[in-house]
Amino acid sequence: MAFSLSRAVLRLATGAYLLNSGISKLSLDEESAGSIQDMASNAVPQVKQLPPATFGKALAAGEIALGGALLLPLVPTKLAALGLTGFGSGLVAVYAKTPGLTQGDGIRPTQAGISMAKDTWLAAIGLALLLDRKRKAVRGGRATKR
Repeated sequence: MAFSLSRAVLRLATGAYLLNSGISKLSLDEESAGSIQDMASNAVPQVKQLPPATFGKALAAGEIALGGALLLPLVPTKLAALGLTGFGSGLVAVYAKTPGLTQGDGIRPTQAGISMAKDTWLAAIGLALLLDRKRKAVRGGRATKR
């Protein structure tokens, strides 16, 4: 697949964000990991089966791996985008299913939900990367590949 500046920008910005987020979670204390785990369990109840410290380390490792995959040009865009779409969709599910984060319509965020609502951009970037195709430019009546 040819180099695409728009794909590179999306991968770089999102990958750097996730890598930093994952690295910062490596030092989570058990109480903080437990708080994140409680929120995550609203969307995926099975995460409650893990000890909070294990959940925190697994979340950190997942964010670091996904951030790294987005930053490494050797990882195909579609593969990195699948991971990003899955992770972003999980965050959207946590946002939607956690009481108090959305207003009565279940979509618009409350003041407490604004920080989680912003994570919808991760799912959107993942989908944009997945749906991106080579475009054909029309020049002088003839289609040419970009």
